[in-house]
Amino acid sequence: MTAEKPIEITPIATVVGGHTDVLDDYQGGTEAIIRLHHTYPVETLQGIEDFSHLTVTWHFHLAHREDVQLHARSPRGNSRWPATGTFVHRNHRRPGQLAISYPRLLSVDGRDLLVTDLDAVDGTPVFDLAPYFEEMGPRGPVRQPAWPGEMLAHYWADANSR
Repeated sequence: MTAEKPIEITPIATVVGGHTDVLDDYQGGTEAIIRLHHTYPVETLQGIEDFSHLTVTWHFHLAHREDVQLHARSPRGNSRWPATGTFVHRNHRRPGQLAISYPRLLSVDGRDLLVTDLDAVDGTPVFDLAPYFEEMGPRGPVRQPAWPGEMLAHYWADANSR
């Protein structure tokens, strides 16, 4: 198997404000702005205010290539949870170091999208954003083992409750 040719992706926006520390939990209740770069006309956002949530693709920009771990390991180093492979985790240790989040859109002001419940930090480059379409979400029942629910029990807890 040969490696695919790398692609270059230019960020379209930047996260302004919100979380300043990288944390495993307490991602909820913090507002941030997704600021569309000035090279994109304001009309590229026309109609987005009619949606409650966004789909945001972003880069773990504070991570390093050396952080990538191509082996099975227990999530968060907790031996109570089973060792799972690199592509079973949703963190910066995957080769692409990309994330997808679904923040709630609160308001739009020009190129600024005020959101809450975005688990990216201030300065994060955003590669893509779109409204969340309910019809394009998972179809049928969602199945997962118990450990993600245990691990993420406090993930969306209010940041002020730490």
